[in-house]
Amino acid sequence: MSGKNLQQDRTGSAIYGKNVILSIITLATKEITGVVSLQGRGVKIDIDEDNNIFVDVFIKILYGHSVADVAFRVQENIKRSVETMSVYRVKNINVNVLEVGFEEEV
Repeated sequence: MSGKNLQQDRTGSAIYGKNVILSIITLATKEITGVVSLQGRGVKIDIDEDNNIFVDVFIKILYGHSVADVAFRVQENIKRSVETMSVYRVKNINVNVLEVGFEEEV
């Protein structure tokens, strides 16, 4: 797929570029308490022809937070954000914790 999607109705159309979806996912990830920053590749997405998105996020978490809890909240927030702001449906979200930090980055 070209990374763009067209949503059309009687009032017009909206095109979603891949960068828009990447931005939504990045912001949704950073909103979660316990996420210090994105790491490595940050966010990787694949979009199929049925408007399904498969997401990989790579994060650094704050020491003292439960990895499982932070990962679950990241997954929930990404799914909710993408599905309410676009025509896409999130099918899979892999949260990869690459590092643990002792203080939040500014």
